[in-house]
Amino acid sequence: MTATTDSRTPTHKPRPLIDLAISILIPSFILMKLSGEHRLGADGALILALAFPLGWGAFELIKYRKFNFIALLGLISVALTGGIGLLKLDTQWLAVKEALIPGLIGIAVLVSTRTRYPLIRTLLFNKTVLNIDKIHDRLEQGGHVEHFETRLMRATYWLSGTFFFSSFMNYVLAKWIVVSPAGTEAFNDELGRMTLLSYPMIAIPSMIMLMAIFYYLWKTIHGLTGLSLEDIMANSGQESQS
Repeated sequence: MTATTDSRTPTHKPRPLIDLAISILIPSFILMKLSGEHRLGADGALILALAFPLGWGAFELIKYRKFNFIALLGLISVALTGGIGLLKLDTQWLAVKEALIPGLIGIAVLVSTRTRYPLIRTLLFNKTVLNIDKIHDRLEQGGHVEHFETRLMRATYWLSGTFFFSSFMNYVLAKWIVVSPAGTEAFNDELGRMTLLSYPMIAIPSMIMLMAIFYYLWKTIHGLTGLSLEDIMANSGQESQS
């Protein structure tokens, strides 16, 4: 019965262009172009803009039936932004909110180093990305397990640093751009510009940092096991057999 249910669950495929359009481009356009009183008004435009990432995130969580901690934080972040705008709270709270979500993730990554399962295993070193069983077999054969765990812990600290960078930059960007009272057309326009700028100023640098951490892990694994990149990637064993 369980196998039947699992087989009917769609497989999630990354769609970065669609994610970018729905989460950033469309909401930013709505906030910047439709907030005037002769169009949707400040509150109407804010509600419509927030509906896109909120609805898309909920759709993905429901359709693929997989709890995603990061996606849930994203939904909470969107809801908080809407609350700040609609309740016309001080814009200081927007800056705090922008810094809070990545900051909490960074803290969670650090706290996880004191547990048996550091979060880096969930985010980067996991079976959907890498052939974990093959890597561990080679590490045990060479007696390098402890050495690898030390390197993995170092990568975990770097991973938390990327989230703290994002937290700091989010706060700076919000304080720099969003200066008008919440609930106004100017506030929506500034919120749209902040959302647009967050991609080149925060998302792309954070992505580069994550790629650098992954490269560090790959070099570590290759150096300790001798496995090639093709060997360590997930499903490489099945592909080679076929």
